[in-house]
Formats: sequence, structure tokens, C-alpha cells
Amino acid sequence: MKPAHLALILLIDVVWAFNIVAVKEAVEAAQPITAVALRYGIVLLATLPWLRWLPGRMGIVLITGFIAGALFMGMGGLSFALADNVSALAIAGQLGVPFSLLLAVLIYKETIRWPRITAVMLCFAGVAVMGFDPAIAHESIGLWLTVGASLAWAVGNLLFRKLQGVPVLTIHAWLAAVSVPILLACSAIFEPGALAHVPHLSLATWGWLAYSGLGSSLLGHGGMSWLFQRYPVSTVSPLTLPTPLLSVIIAVIAFGTPITSQMLFGGVLTIIGVAIITLRTAQKSDVALEAAPQTEPL
Repeated sequence: MKPAHLALILLIDVVWAFNIVAVKEAVEAAQPITAVALRYGIVLLATLPWLRWLPGRMGIVLITGFIAGALFMGMGGLSFALADNVSALAIAGQLGVPFSLLLAVLIYKETIRWPRITAVMLCFAGVAVMGFDPAIAHESIGLWLTVGASLAWAVGNLLFRKLQGVPVLTIHAWLAAVSVPILLACSAIFEPGALAHVPHLSLATWGWLAYSGLGSSLLGHGGMSWLFQRYPVSTVSPLTLPTPLLSVIIAVIAFGTPITSQMLFGGVLTIIGVAIITLRTAQKSDVALEAAPQTEPL
């Protein structure tokens, strides 16, 4: 891999890791559903030139937009609003990888052997251990919302296969176009007064929203798609593994989130499981899971 391309993927790792700060700050200032709607509004404005009608594919586009856009990001935003320990959320968000594998087995009859089966068990056992940690028991709803968001992401990940050949910016444009009206409606119903407060949001909040929309979503996923077009999965995928570790470190520094022994043990189990799945899948160049290591931290 060329040094410039290696630098790009490491930059994406850092951008995704810092996104947990951006998301947490945005949902605290603007309320979760409203914050996600504004984030997608920024994405839509940035990708409007690539918004194209896709004959014969609009049905799957709408379904994908709802599941991988509004549902995934909406649940993720709520999880960050309901939990203070974002380190646990960053780790639980990696469950998109084993969920994608399980869906590939169920839908595409993908064959897996004991190493990846063991890895899936490690992933879910790790999150379960964290979920029953007394230190975060009072905010476990946020943790399980992240698990639900990871499942939505995994379903969306498989739906993306039906959009092969569509430019990544066109896909993101449609994700935003589908999600914005849904999220705005939900905000008006469940977060009364939040939309009226939007003009009073600080420049810092708009900066965090722009960081998530332009940096994490467009630079992150656009850059990863560009790299996958040029290098084998086995080269690119393992280089995304530092993201959850960086996220935990950043959360501890930025928010002072406590790291208990039970959370550490659960986190290690989950990250080991994700690493095994990522490395084994990369070796097999499994097209059903090519995007799985790109799990964006909400």
C-alpha cells in the first residue's frame, strides 16, 4: 500500500474514533433525533449534485435509506443521549460485524467454521458482560439501543449489495434524502420544541454536526470505498481495527468515562471477536462482508 493511502486509512480510523465526541456533544445540545436529522441535512446538501433517480432500484433505495439511515442513526443518537459511558457504546457498536456475518449465513448460506463461530460468541458474550456491569446498569438501555442500531446497520450492509455499481456519494445522497423527512417528523412528535431551538444552536454544535456528516459519513465511507476499489479486502480491513480502541481512549480523555474491570473484560472479548471475524473474512475476501469492518461509530 502506498504511504499516502496508508495515511488515508489511518486518518479515517482517527476521524471515526473522534466521532463519538461529536455525536455525544450534538445530541446533548440539539436532542438526539433532531441532531441526527440536522446531520443528514448537512450530508444531503453536500451530496445533492450526486442525487440521481435509479430506475428499477428505487424500492430498495427507500428501504435501505430507512434501515441504514433513519433507523440506524436514530437509534444510535438515542443511545448516546441515554448513556454517559460512551466507551461501552463504542465497543457495542462493533456488533455490526458479527451481525453481518450471521445474516450472510442465514440469507446467502455463507459457510463459516469454528474460528468465526467462536468469534461471534465472543462478541456477544463481551457485550453481555458489559451490559450487566453494575457501574453502567442504570444506562443499559443506551447500550442495548446501540446493539439494535448495529443490527440495523448489518441489515443495511446486506441491502447495499443490491446497489452495487451505484456511486457511494449517490447512495449517501439517497440515505440522507430518505432519512431527513422521517427524522424531522419524529423530532416534531417526540421532541417538541427541539426544531424551534435549532436557530439558537451554537457554532460549536454546528461544527460537531458537520464533523459527523462530512467527516465520519462522507470522508470515512467514501474513503473506504475508494480504498477497497484499489486494494484487496485482506489489505484494507485489518487496518480498521484500531478504531474501537482509539474510541475508548478518546472517550476516557474527553469525558472521563470510568473503565471498570468488568467493562474491560467484556470489551476485550468483543474486540478479540471482531478482530478474528475481520481477519478471517479478509483472508477469504468474502464479498458479503467487505463493508463490515467499516462500522461507523454512529
